[in-house]
Amino acid sequence: MGFQCGIVGLPNVGKSTIFNALTSAKAEAANYPFCTIDPNTGIVKVPDLRLEAIAQYIPPNKLVPASMVFVDIAGLVKGASQGEGLGNQFLGHIRETQAIAHVVRCFSDPNVIHVDGSVEPLRDISVIDTELIFADLDTVNKRFSSIQKAARAGSDKKSAAILSVLEPVKAALESGKPVRSLDLSEEELQLIYDFHLITSKKVMYVANVDDHDIGKTEANPYVKTLNEYAKKEGSPVIQICGKIESEMAELSQDEKISFLKEMGMEEPGLNRVIRAGYDLLGLQTYFTAGEIEVRAWTIQKGWKAPKAAGVIHTDFEKGFIKAEVYHYDDLMKHKTEQGIRDAGALRLEGKDYIVRDGDIMHFRFAV
Repeated sequence: MGFQCGIVGLPNVGKSTIFNALTSAKAEAANYPFCTIDPNTGIVKVPDLRLEAIAQYIPPNKLVPASMVFVDIAGLVKGASQGEGLGNQFLGHIRETQAIAHVVRCFSDPNVIHVDGSVEPLRDISVIDTELIFADLDTVNKRFSSIQKAARAGSDKKSAAILSVLEPVKAALESGKPVRSLDLSEEELQLIYDFHLITSKKVMYVANVDDHDIGKTEANPYVKTLNEYAKKEGSPVIQICGKIESEMAELSQDEKISFLKEMGMEEPGLNRVIRAGYDLLGLQTYFTAGEIEVRAWTIQKGWKAPKAAGVIHTDFEKGFIKAEVYHYDDLMKHKTEQGIRDAGALRLEGKDYIVRDGDIMHFRFAV
């Protein structure tokens, strides 16, 4: 299971610079609007120190981290939903992502053009939200009448169920509110899933700051404003410096360690972006470990063992019998699988077992 995140923002807020640092895909990034002409897609490794720790005790031929996909589109501007700029052409590329990373400019630099002439995070957010709301409203309006007609006919129960969700969604969009503000249940979201409404997705804000702000204990005024706004919405804010992250992406591992130490950073800021994405979507990791590979697998929190096995292969889910399970912490404590067995920490779990983050699993199945 991959985690797909769409990156949105105004032109020149640092979207493509951050995308480059995340994926090393070398998307064009320059100081003028609409630099990113085509959508860029990059796959990144999810940082997880547990992989190497497991490999110390179960040496494999290779390590395979979990991955996630980032999709970067052209910067959106006011009027994008009506055809202004280029971003509107590529909204379809982020409709099927699972979450949105909204990059917000939180630094002043006269040498970097701002499309609206000044740096105002809340105004910038409003511009993007408005365009995404208009795009979603257009999507809803195209199908609303036909669904309403089918529901009122009384013979189509599914249409009636969809309409019961679509009516408040349409009302929210018409009043300028994103779908996520309705706090719809998973069941309700599933009913309107094939609309792929962008504003129904969870959002994290990436505050792109100047390099002088890194390492400071107090956020700059722009970030403070953003934090207050995001707190009311219940969305996380991750503060990073796109310029520093892009420079770091070019370094070797040893150089990166020295650079982080020099900057007073424990890890690259992009690691926090990835982890925030995991938390945002309720994702977690389990591992498989053996001589061939130690591998991380991404699943939703709350998944039971058969469904978790299915991310490896559908046959694992269909023919699931049992799962041999121990936890990462057990391996760190007992050092070997035999030591885990001797301590009674290795368990056989059945179909109702809810997988925990950090479980190390071996599946028994028959097809």
